[in-house]
Amino acid sequence: MDKKRVVITGLGVISPVGVDTNSFWKSIVAGKSGITAISHFDVAEFTSRISGHVHDYDPLQFFSTKEARNLSRFVQFAAVASREAVANAKLDMDKVDRDRVGVLIGSGIGSIGTAEEEYHKFMERGPRRLSPHLIPKIIINEAAGQVSIEVGARGPATCVATACSTATNAIGDAYRFLQYGDADVIIAGGTESATSVLGVGGFCALKALSQRNDEPERASRPFDKERDGFVMAEGAGVAVLETLEHAKKRGAPILAEMAGYGRTSDAYHITAPESSGMGATRAMLLAIQDAGLKPSDISYINAHGTSTHLNDKVETLAIKNAFKEYASKTPISSTKSMTGHLLGAAGGVEFAASVMAVIDDIIPPTINYENPDPDCDLDYVPNEARKLTVNSAMSNSLGFGGHNASVVVKKFQE
Repeated sequence: MDKKRVVITGLGVISPVGVDTNSFWKSIVAGKSGITAISHFDVAEFTSRISGHVHDYDPLQFFSTKEARNLSRFVQFAAVASREAVANAKLDMDKVDRDRVGVLIGSGIGSIGTAEEEYHKFMERGPRRLSPHLIPKIIINEAAGQVSIEVGARGPATCVATACSTATNAIGDAYRFLQYGDADVIIAGGTESATSVLGVGGFCALKALSQRNDEPERASRPFDKERDGFVMAEGAGVAVLETLEHAKKRGAPILAEMAGYGRTSDAYHITAPESSGMGATRAMLLAIQDAGLKPSDISYINAHGTSTHLNDKVETLAIKNAFKEYASKTPISSTKSMTGHLLGAAGGVEFAASVMAVIDDIIPPTINYENPDPDCDLDYVPNEARKLTVNSAMSNSLGFGGHNASVVVKKFQE
């Protein structure tokens, strides 16, 4: 069967540098960091005391008091980002077939903060004091469930949990659903809010986080020789994807075309990437092939770029393997240098950045790039955004467990 063309018609973002897509985009183009000292719990004994917290978010602007109490923060983020994406897509659910509208939103961790709170309650006051909302608040599928309930989407509603590749896999899988006719419209992406005691403490125990606590805004420094770990962050990134036929029929605004998707597994280690980077290389090549393009056609790569020694080195090698002589000619940046690492939501926010780069012909920078690393010697668009025609963009996500995912978007042409 002929696969359907798929386009992006709406975006929604909640991030440490902006709680809507336009604010987020303006901030990262300007090179603004959203990393600050953690103030929502006592971090005196933690080795990393900084995060990308969404300070500008007030749940009561979006939910009733009861809803705000009963919905976990990661579910709230998914709902708010989805509302923005649906509004931007001008998607009127009364004018479409709700049975053909789906939701595919995942999370890497879910609500670890709720589990902490309820465990303390259990230990102090016993099992009778546990909230009846405990299970609905912590399970990962509740983000997709809440969005489908709010929107009234009765098509495929599911979720993905592939660690830091979650949102990219969700968007890519939604693309496949649409290509093969399983739905007309899918709201897809990722959400995360795990900057809690156990979330931060667990990654501190892994020795994965930056300890540049006295300089929060300079702590996330992907590809820089002095990088010392990633910075945890929270938020959500959601897109409305739909078949071109459906989008044109309803007169939807078309932002860009979803062109390619590739995903692989390292089959190597639960936390470390395989040293040759071949899993990530294959994901990129599969996405490019799926898009009907060549490596030389990719105008920009939004890298996974976590700011850890191993990830940045291996991803650089993977790009070299995939792009060969074009690797040094292709602009690359890591927007995690500004947002921090949103874990399961990272790919959704970075997908939005990639789409906006295609729309505005601007490549956001990698800030805090000050000390070149011989192992990371490509063009990382250091410190300042670059005006350049972006006909196509690739976004990479690499997750614990060896998950690799890449997606390609391009300018829409009839």
